[in-house]
Parts: sequence; structure tokens; C-alpha cells
Amino acid sequence: MRQYWWKIVTIILLLYTFLGGLLMEVPRLNILNETIRALYFHVPMWFGMIILLTVSVVYSIRYLKSNDQSLDSKAIEFANVGVVFGIFGILTGMFWAQYTWGAWWSGDPKQNASAIGLLIYFAYFILRGSIENEEQRARISAIYNIFAFAALIPLLFILPRLTDSLHPGNGGNPGFNAYDLDSKLRLVFYPAVIAWTMLGVWIATIRIRLRNLEYKTL
Repeated sequence: MRQYWWKIVTIILLLYTFLGGLLMEVPRLNILNETIRALYFHVPMWFGMIILLTVSVVYSIRYLKSNDQSLDSKAIEFANVGVVFGIFGILTGMFWAQYTWGAWWSGDPKQNASAIGLLIYFAYFILRGSIENEEQRARISAIYNIFAFAALIPLLFILPRLTDSLHPGNGGNPGFNAYDLDSKLRLVFYPAVIAWTMLGVWIATIRIRLRNLEYKTL
């Protein structure tokens, strides 16, 4: 991952996502209209968040097995970037909701569950900051990270499906793939998922290197 080719690919895909997302033709759907373009930003942000948080929890599990401090550093930085993606996912979702549901925040089960999931991870960061002993902080944080991820999945993908929800794919509503994720949208949507995820990995690797430099200077 230290070679530059994937960073060049990331930049190209991001440019394609922005230009294609804003300029390429999209389906004309009732209510959604041009706001369907938010699909290229809102949903890929959440995809990226889930992938980054998955990587984080894998590093936490590996840390508990090995006590390798570098693994804890990777776990926290992938979690940091994943949560930032989650915040942008909520913000872009609120923008979309304003134009399709008529309110920035309607108390939709998916919105509420997403907010709760992020709050759980905010508590993860607070927990890390409250423990001074390095080894104890890493071990307790790793355990909490595993439980946080285990709580996030049902919050995002199970509970909203069990109740009434305006969100596509939840509460009996069909998902986009069922009726309007046509070939035009796919041309940008899938590259957007790859682009945002790769950007998240890129940012996380930079933060990991900075963290390692801080350890060396201590």
C-alpha cells in the first residue's frame, strides 16, 4: 500500500465522482429529481464508514491477541476516519432529507439509529482519552471497539427494517436497487464507493504514520 498507484487511482475516481455526479444525466423520479445525485455522496460515505470501522475492529482483535501497540494505533485511526465519514454521511443524508422528506431531521428510525451508533463511537474516543496507562488504554479500548461495532450493525441494518421508516430499503420501502439504481447511476455510484473508501484508507494511513512519529519522539 506504500506505492503511489492507488493514490493516483483514488484522485482520478474522486474527480470522476464529483464531475460525473454533478454533470452526468440522472433518472427523473418523482420528488427526488436532481437530489438523486446525493446518492453518489451519502451512500458511499456510509459504505466507507462500515469498511473503515470493520478494519478498525479487526485491528483491535489482533491487538488483543498480540499486544502489539502498532495494531492499536491502526485501530484508533481507522475508527477516527470511519466516524468522520459517518458524520458526513449523516450531513449529506440530512441535506437529501430536507428536499425529499421536507425536514432536515424527521426522527426517522434510520436517522436516529445512525446518530446513536455515532454516539457509541464518540464514547469510545472519550474512553481512550480518560485512561492514562498506555497498555490499559489500548486493551480496554480494543474490547470496547469490538462491542461498539457489534452494536452498530443491528442499529444500522436490522432495527430500522423492523419498524416504519421513510428511508429506502427499510420499513417496507424498496431500496434504490429495486427500482431506480439504473445503469446511469451505477456508472458513478460504484466508482464513488471505491473512491471514498480508498480516500478513507489514505487518510488513515497518514494519521497512523503521524502517530508512529509521535511515539518515536517521546
